[in-house]
Amino acid sequence: MGRYVARRLLQAVPLLFIISVILFVLMQSIGDPLATMSGRRPTRSADRERLKRQLGLDQPVLMQYVYWLVGNDWTSIDLDGDGVRETRGERKGVLRGDLGRSLKKRQPVLDLIGERLPNTLLLMGTYEMVVLVGAVALGIYSAVRQYSIFDHAVTGVSFVLYSMPIFFIALLSMYLLAVKPKQWGLPYFPTVGMFEPEAGKTVPQVIWHMVLPVLSLSLISLAGYSRYMRSSMLEVLSQDYIRTAKSKGLERRYVLFAHALKNASLPIVTLIGLDLPTLLGGAIVTERIFGWPGMGRLFFDSVSDADTPVVMAILMMVSVAVVVFQILTDVIYAWLDPRIRYE
Repeated sequence: MGRYVARRLLQAVPLLFIISVILFVLMQSIGDPLATMSGRRPTRSADRERLKRQLGLDQPVLMQYVYWLVGNDWTSIDLDGDGVRETRGERKGVLRGDLGRSLKKRQPVLDLIGERLPNTLLLMGTYEMVVLVGAVALGIYSAVRQYSIFDHAVTGVSFVLYSMPIFFIALLSMYLLAVKPKQWGLPYFPTVGMFEPEAGKTVPQVIWHMVLPVLSLSLISLAGYSRYMRSSMLEVLSQDYIRTAKSKGLERRYVLFAHALKNASLPIVTLIGLDLPTLLGGAIVTERIFGWPGMGRLFFDSVSDADTPVVMAILMMVSVAVVVFQILTDVIYAWLDPRIRYE
């Protein structure tokens, strides 16, 4: 297994290099970063040419990529009423852990990500736990009670929820659990931010503000995950070794959780391995609707501002996470199913 993991990590190096080149080239066509740097005031033509030269945007795309990868001298640009104010320094490059500086916010990219990443991990981690526990419970119970009223009800609701777009569920949850209860004078859930400014960032405030975003995210995924779990459990329960375990007189609960669940969880492991890397990127639509200060909102704002260093940092972080979690998924496969060998 160790040799397999080492081989996969070595194979990931050229893969990530190719991904970074493709993403960097595509970033050149998303917009003009200079158009957003001066805020509401249009950038003067003389300042524009100076900015292009000092930021390296006048160089060919290949040279810009080399600067991003291995570093160069950087210049922080601030536009004020007197023109351009410069702050010079040295950037080490992505290969040495320096993700650069935001063109829009004039801050190190690592600082921006460090501010938003904990918020996203809190939101998305809670959502993933809710979905995982709920999907496993619903899937197992639906499989055991196949074609029962409960199974039909869960199936119908799952198809309805899975067909709904996330923005519709988010707006509907805001209307039903925030707007209408407030009109009726009942307790209601907040719809914006992580906490109320007057209350401060306390644990109860953060939990209370997380309810609607987590609920909106969970409903769609819970519908899909539970269907996968039900289908996989039905397939496993029909296998010969399950019938043999039952014929030996083993307790039904032990057969379900010790024998059936372990093999039936392989499809869920695949889905989780694909979903977990996206947790780092946040939920763009949900964070935007609920004003959650996470990575998804940062990514959306950075794409709108054509802020290449921030967008590239987020995309490469997600790419690395995809590679790592796919390797971990393969390792978990081998642990769950002894028949799987990679050597």
